[in-house]
Amino acid sequence: MSTLKDTTHPYTNHLIHETSPYLLQHAHNPVNWYPWGDEALAKAQQENKLLIISIGYSACHWCHVMEHESFEDSATAKIMNDHFICIKVDREERPDIDQVYMNAVQLMTGSGGWPLNCFALPDGRPIYGGTYFQKKQWQNVLLNLADLYKTTPDKAIDYAEKLTAGIQQSDLVKLNTETVDFQLSTLTQTVTNWKNYFDREEGGPNHAPKFPIPNNYRFLLRYAVAAKDEEVKKQVELTLEKMAYGGIYDQLGGGFARYSVDSLWKVPHFEKMLYDNAQLISLYSEAYQESKNPLYKQVVYETLEWIQREMTNEEGAFYSALDADSEGVEGKYYVWSKEELQKILTDDFALFADYFNVNNIGFWEEEHYILLRKKSDAEIASAHKMNEEALQRKIELLKTKVLAVRELRIHPGLDDKTLTSWNAMMVHGFTDAYTTFGDQRFLDAALKNAMFIFEKQYRADGGLNHSYKNGISTINGFLEDYAFVIDACIALYQATFDEVWLHRAKQLADYTIKHFYDDADGSGMFYFTSDLDAALIARKMELQDNVIPASNSVMANNLFLLGNYFENEKYLEISSQMMHTMQTKVVKWGSSYSNWCMLLLNYTTPFYEVAVVGPNAGEQRLAFGNFFLPYKMLIGSTEESSLPLLENKFVKGETLIYVCKNKTCKLPVRKVEEAVRQMREE
Repeated sequence: MSTLKDTTHPYTNHLIHETSPYLLQHAHNPVNWYPWGDEALAKAQQENKLLIISIGYSACHWCHVMEHESFEDSATAKIMNDHFICIKVDREERPDIDQVYMNAVQLMTGSGGWPLNCFALPDGRPIYGGTYFQKKQWQNVLLNLADLYKTTPDKAIDYAEKLTAGIQQSDLVKLNTETVDFQLSTLTQTVTNWKNYFDREEGGPNHAPKFPIPNNYRFLLRYAVAAKDEEVKKQVELTLEKMAYGGIYDQLGGGFARYSVDSLWKVPHFEKMLYDNAQLISLYSEAYQESKNPLYKQVVYETLEWIQREMTNEEGAFYSALDADSEGVEGKYYVWSKEELQKILTDDFALFADYFNVNNIGFWEEEHYILLRKKSDAEIASAHKMNEEALQRKIELLKTKVLAVRELRIHPGLDDKTLTSWNAMMVHGFTDAYTTFGDQRFLDAALKNAMFIFEKQYRADGGLNHSYKNGISTINGFLEDYAFVIDACIALYQATFDEVWLHRAKQLADYTIKHFYDDADGSGMFYFTSDLDAALIARKMELQDNVIPASNSVMANNLFLLGNYFENEKYLEISSQMMHTMQTKVVKWGSSYSNWCMLLLNYTTPFYEVAVVGPNAGEQRLAFGNFFLPYKMLIGSTEESSLPLLENKFVKGETLIYVCKNKTCKLPVRKVEEAVRQMREE
């Protein structure tokens, strides 16, 4: 199967040379897998064989199932090898390829997911696809498509032409040249429609499965404060409490699973992703600023402890994911039997069982329980005739004992590649935690990772690479990499007032405009791939916010801030035009465009530039973290600065705070509380 000699495995294929943990999982399949690249594509053309483009990721449970059933089966592999050129793709390494073929499968079937299996002509144009296939079903698909392409290739080619045209047209957007008046009332209608889908008992959406989509709740919290909508605020708080209490949250070790399969946040799909947790840290930190709920602080601290304990290497880089499975069983690492817990806890079992519902509420399957909460500390303390402080100390002690035993179990698989975009999200998460709680450890972790990005993933030509593993930096960066690194740099600037981060953000923004911006076709948006990349069958634009916000919405927010920091009219014009173009979609489907909604709030509510100038600028900067003030940007210095918003504001020996709006400043004040009052009085 390969030129490599491997005496420990009966099969070895071309994936053995890759660094992606997901691809390496398949390196010893009997399927003659190739990575995406010129070799595989040329071979398909040379032999006139259809391509199988099979896409997944390391923490994907059903990817593992299909591998075990079909890709490890020698008879199935023989059909694949005889009739197809087989390509494996890590969707996290190559989101550009995933976008194209996911779009194809969605157009064909109306749905998508992973594993994603798409059949394509030798030139890459798709003809058929789906997600998970059972072995017999997969074999039938293989044989039928091989026969179709052998006997009636014209049918396949005709369908491919039509489908490819659909893919190329699917996310086109036309520049909106009409005058649009941004009004808060337009978002009020959006949120009013959204309220119909609130689960008012368990939080989140009123359906299963439930995904914690942080950006949705970050927007709703901002809207609730701006519009003084208590109903929305209570819904956000309910959702955050239920998620923190639920099985979706790792009650022992911190961090959130990918989603819950039910409507109760009870049974998680046990994989843990870096990008989910990065954004949830920001969400819970911001919510703490508004509510001062100690539960939110606990979630942030426990989750960041998990990140530093299990998801960070010695370089300060963050790993990508923990698998849902251990020992081939989903969730085995996280669930408990009563007998196990009784043995560990002895006389303390009753208290632990009551607190974490080792009962009918927490029962899962096969005599195992998912740890989750239903009652507050006050309720539990009262029932056990304890005060809350004593209860909290006791529960922490018991959690430590149980966690120590869990650590001895076989751990879920770790995807230890480092993705630039996801790392930047976590930089922002650590930074938000620092600005909220003032814990220097959080800023140190953020700075260490940011330095890693610029030392290992930043290139001499001013661009970024996407992936890093085993000391190797690979894959030209996508729009998401630039968007989230710029976003992280702006956050770091606001947390430190170190102008190097602001200038790095600007440099990357200029690079992004040069290589990703669509001004030729007139959409005014950014392509997902650089003009330096080899062309796929379609060059896509990411517009709709999902679990990860769309890279275009992140760029639009970035350019809004950078435009104000540098008084750069080009940035402001691009950002405003992007918002104009997207407004109709945003207003109609708010939950799918929540990051765009946050940008729209900047235009529809007073937005403040807050300048802090003087020897105590750092201390005053941190004091702003006590307040939830989302419609502001901080700028500051302990000395004279060339930044436009700091000009003529430095008074020797004094620390002054200027609250400005539309480049017009109120009288300077000396206390953060006075500045906050100036903002809240309007």
